[in-house]
Amino acid sequence: MRKYKKVKEKKVTYTLDEWQEIEKRAAALSMKTGTYIRQISVNGQITCYTIKNVAPIMNALRIIGNNINQIAKKANEINNIYADDIEKLRKENYLLCHTLNQFLSELLSTKV
Repeated sequence: MRKYKKVKEKKVTYTLDEWQEIEKRAAALSMKTGTYIRQISVNGQITCYTIKNVAPIMNALRIIGNNINQIAKKANEINNIYADDIEKLRKENYLLCHTLNQFLSELLSTKV
C-alpha cells in the first residue's frame, strides 16, 4: 500500500493487436507502455519534438555563454563594469534569445 499518494487502479484488457499497437507507439516515443497509456489517457495526445542539427545551436550558445562569463568575471575582478560591457551583454542576450526562438520555431513536432 502506498503511504502518501492516493491512487486508483483499473484493470484494462486489450486484444493482442491493440497491445502490439500500444507497444509500437510507446517504443516510437521511447516510453514504457504503462507511462504511454497513462499519458495518452490523461492528456489525449503526446507531442514529441524531433531535434535535428542541434550542434550548430549548441555551439552558438556556448560562445555566447563564454562571452557573458568573461564580462561577469571582469566585472567581479575590478568591482566595476563599463557601459560598453553592458551594451555587449545586451547584444549577446538579444542574440541568445533570437537564436533560441528561431530554433524552437523550427522544431518539428509529431503528435501520436
